[in-house]
Amino acid sequence: MWIDLRRALWIAVAYLALGLGLIGIVLPGLPTTPFILLAAWAAARSSRTLHAWLLGHRVFGPMVRDWQERGAVSRRAKRMAVGMMAVCALIMFATAPAGWMAAIGTACMSVVALWLWRRPE
Repeated sequence: MWIDLRRALWIAVAYLALGLGLIGIVLPGLPTTPFILLAAWAAARSSRTLHAWLLGHRVFGPMVRDWQERGAVSRRAKRMAVGMMAVCALIMFATAPAGWMAAIGTACMSVVALWLWRRPE
């Protein structure tokens, strides 16, 4: 019983993350890559079918395989992520009610960008 419940929860996490990742393709500000990687991680624990589909996917497959095998992120993905963070920072500074709010958000994104650039390619 416990194993079935745990598997069902992992499947739910996998499909929820996949759904958020797919929405992130068209919705600015919602990242795609972390949700797809989370979906693959959860699927590996619950659904061989979904995990195999993600690994074999034309767009997501190489990204998931690189991450699972070496913790690697492609240079193109790094550039896109940092570029989107820069756009979001500009939007925050233009629209935030207080400058400190935008500064905190930008500082958090800067830490993520530094971590991202330290990942292998």
